[in-house]
Amino acid sequence: MEKGIFQKNMGILDRSLRLVVGVGIVSAGIYYQSWLGLIGILPLTVGVSGSCPAYVPFKFNTFCSRGKKAIEGSEG
Repeated sequence: MEKGIFQKNMGILDRSLRLVVGVGIVSAGIYYQSWLGLIGILPLTVGVSGSCPAYVPFKFNTFCSRGKKAIEGSEG
């Protein structure tokens, strides 16, 4: 698996929640006719890509691989 900022590091639940929140924010922006709805593009983009740049410095990884929780640096 590739290393770096665009490595997949989000699991299904994490991605799903971001997609739902993103759609909710964009929908609220459209409903209230506010430019603040554009903020919803960020969680939508991260949810679709499966890679969260904010996770990289903290080495978070909610992506599951082959039935095991994939946490960098853990052994056993």
